[in-house]
Amino acid sequence: MDKILVLDFGGQYNQLIARRVREQNVFAEVRGYNKITLEEIRAEGYSGIIFTGGPNSVYDDSSPHFDPAILKLGVPVLGICYGHQLMAWMAGGNICSAGNISEYGKVELKASPSPLFKDIPKESVCWMSHTDYVNKTPEGFDIIAVTDNCPCAAMSCEAQRLYGVQFHPEVTHTEFGKQLLHNFLFDICGCAGDWSMGNYCKTAIASLRDKIGAGKVLLALSGGVDSSVCAALLAEAVGSQLTCVFVDHGLMRKNEGDEVEAAFSKWDINFVRINAADRFLAKLKGVEEPERKRKTIGEEFIRVFEDESKQLGSVDYLAQGTIYPDVIESGLGASAVIKSHHNVGGLPDFVDFKEIIEPLRLLFKDEVRQLGRELGLPEYLVSRQPFPGPGLAIRVLGEITREKLDILREADAIFREELDKSNAAASQYFAVLTNARSVGVMGDARTYGYTVALRAVTTDDFMTADWARIPYEVLEKASSRITNEVRSVSRIVYDITSKPPATVEWE
Repeated sequence: MDKILVLDFGGQYNQLIARRVREQNVFAEVRGYNKITLEEIRAEGYSGIIFTGGPNSVYDDSSPHFDPAILKLGVPVLGICYGHQLMAWMAGGNICSAGNISEYGKVELKASPSPLFKDIPKESVCWMSHTDYVNKTPEGFDIIAVTDNCPCAAMSCEAQRLYGVQFHPEVTHTEFGKQLLHNFLFDICGCAGDWSMGNYCKTAIASLRDKIGAGKVLLALSGGVDSSVCAALLAEAVGSQLTCVFVDHGLMRKNEGDEVEAAFSKWDINFVRINAADRFLAKLKGVEEPERKRKTIGEEFIRVFEDESKQLGSVDYLAQGTIYPDVIESGLGASAVIKSHHNVGGLPDFVDFKEIIEPLRLLFKDEVRQLGRELGLPEYLVSRQPFPGPGLAIRVLGEITREKLDILREADAIFREELDKSNAAASQYFAVLTNARSVGVMGDARTYGYTVALRAVTTDDFMTADWARIPYEVLEKASSRITNEVRSVSRIVYDITSKPPATVEWE
């Protein structure tokens, strides 16, 4: 299998570069520039290397650098933005600051004939984000693209198969970025494009069987996409050697707990469902502050899992549904730590195990979903929308009660059902039970019921999100059904706030 190394120099798009490569059926992995040696790169047998961008200036001694011998390995290299400048610097070129003449955003690119620009028009639009630029190319390099403000927007050394671009081909704003990456992968690196999730699935199952042998595996199953696919993969690999502990905290959406249990009925595994709603509600009694809700639920989840784990005795492996963005965002290589993920932090100290295994740690979210389909998980589980760990607890504003949860479950199910039927464009949609009550009229009688807020957003990455323009008739149908079918609800509102300034969730 062909492999592309994405060498991370702190660029914000390092994950995106790897995704773009994998979209063309070529495997790519992100490694920090300070987490891999030249000898390891040579031993891995990569088909090509991509240097990422980064926020630094190459002429700053504190900036990330690498052994210049990487350019002598005989492996094709594509430098992007900072990676382009670093390549020039390492090969003997010169970099300087453009001062006030920086390029940010869409820029007209003028390209010369080159294998890198095959099937790309001479003039196209690219996405720039730089102040420094290459003002003197290394010996043996030719300039193959320019812009009005950048005299070296791309360069190449055909003899050594070294290429650098100042712009970002991985972002959608670059008009022919996908074609440029295709040219590098297939025409320059000679990749076959034979990496697929079907092949990955077979390889992963065989690898897990070999590693686990006759050992026992324990997995805390939340019911989310990642842990569910992890469970299915392990179930296919080792069957009855796997114990899945599914803690149903009573804060899930309508029928969700039953759906999760049903999804795993076809495998011969030890599936333990703990119905702990009463236990969680008792701990949450009187708790209104959102962060305290989260901590209370997280701590109680650990206690429940701990109680069950003690009954199981010793296990050989503890499995987790860590995925690739979790690893990268928790501080891989030069990238800033975006957030700490529980799956890649400290290991639990209450389970007696020999080793932790993370079968999904090389996959992105969309790849995890596709793997779930390959494993035969039902679509309602594989395509499940993002759902917070604390569940409906953070969609019930104020104190949580069983009555409030039941009201929200029904209202949420109706709203999601109506949007599903309408095929309205939205990435995530749900209902929120506010703490506000207002006067209503039903059957000539005065009512005093809850206000339910409906939330729907569109987004590519959930870092930012816009409120979804749901057709009025769909909102009207959902509102009518909720107020007629769900007791104690007298008013419906629709949230038209984007992220930022708001978050997707209300709490």
